[in-house]
Amino acid sequence: MTADDSFSRLDDDDYPAYTMGRAADMLGTTQGFLRAIGEARLITPLRSAGGHRRYSRYQLRIAARARELVDQGTPIEAACRIVILEDQLGEAQRINAEHRRTARSPSAPVAV
Repeated sequence: MTADDSFSRLDDDDYPAYTMGRAADMLGTTQGFLRAIGEARLITPLRSAGGHRRYSRYQLRIAARARELVDQGTPIEAACRIVILEDQLGEAQRINAEHRRTARSPSAPVAV
């Protein structure tokens, strides 16, 4: 792998570029919070060859939303469930919008 390959991966939202310590610093939270949302199965960090947790930007956005809810007084387990449901709703809305676009587009001619 070249240096260019390594740098291009940093643009990938799913690339696990952040250590647990760095992720906690970026979110302004503790490593314990990251462990807790992992135990609640909100996010599953990848592991380095040495077994250390690594987080992606996408996972950090999910964790930030959970932290926002916890900061508002929501218990962590409930916050994780809310974030999961929000994510599922967003995906369902995206799929519905795609189906609507497909239904409005002219169909290909049917062969007789």
